[in-house]
Amino acid sequence: MTHLIATHDGTFHADDVFGVAVLAAVFADHQIIRTRDPAAIDRADFVVDVGGVWDAPRGRFDHHQRGFEGARMRVDPDGQPVRAEAFAGAGLVWREYGRAYVRQAAQALGHELQPELVAKIAADLDGAMVRYIDLVDNGAADVAPGVIGLSSQISLLNSTWMEEKGLAPAAVAALQLQRFHEAMAVVSRSLQRFVLRSVGQVLAADSVRRGERLQDGRVLLLREGGMPWTRVVVDEMPEVLLVVYPESTRAQYQIRTVPAAMGSFASRMDLPSAWGGLRDEQLAGATGVGDAVFCHVNLFIAGARSLDGALRLAALALDQMPTVDSPHA
Repeated sequence: MTHLIATHDGTFHADDVFGVAVLAAVFADHQIIRTRDPAAIDRADFVVDVGGVWDAPRGRFDHHQRGFEGARMRVDPDGQPVRAEAFAGAGLVWREYGRAYVRQAAQALGHELQPELVAKIAADLDGAMVRYIDLVDNGAADVAPGVIGLSSQISLLNSTWMEEKGLAPAAVAALQLQRFHEAMAVVSRSLQRFVLRSVGQVLAADSVRRGERLQDGRVLLLREGGMPWTRVVVDEMPEVLLVVYPESTRAQYQIRTVPAAMGSFASRMDLPSAWGGLRDEQLAGATGVGDAVFCHVNLFIAGARSLDGALRLAALALDQMPTVDSPHA
């Protein structure tokens, strides 16, 4: 059965594009119409961001009507649920079909996820992407000033008055529909990449936990490059200060400091300040490691051409780490 998905015509925004993109992915056999005609809207199986009705069982996902109170919930300091930011079209669709999207996207990648992991990825994606689309659409926050945010990038894809000038109404509608599909492709790509990265983090976690511990547990050695390790190390390995792994695209090994917390630019330790900004012979002379390649000026990453060289740099960095006097000494 072909599922008819309706949204409004004219200028599109990230929330209607997102909602339609999710439904189109979940229901592969679909047709998209952009209209404000009540009769056409009434015939649709799903209606996003138009129609004045929120009724998920009937496939209605609008948030513009008087009296709309749909919102995410959060827990206050007393442990009581309270309303957080209001939903827009994106959030309403994701609330109902986010898990179905994640499950199908993972299957397309060749992975069958357990329901609890599906729910976690859907919730993570809501927190990292969907809620910000809703905030912008509702005028509650300009979460990414300028044109760098997803909502702004989608808005830029709308046709301009210069492109529409002189066109018949049907030609304008066709151009707008073409641009809407282009915007859907951008959103779909972002969604797919988020799910792919989330699945990759899950699959990598056990390998990271099995990594070799060196230097009294302060160095974690990963034999495979390109593996997402940060969250596991930050959350589960408080003693690890440096991670060593092969670089994916070049024949060398990297030494990375561990962030003090997820999202932090501060590290549990810095590499020696005397190494900052040095490369090749300069770094080799400063460290005595003949195949040393570079050290970033901000002291969070360095490299050597061999594993032995990288491990020697790690050991030197630990030996030169400043000691902190105990306040109880």
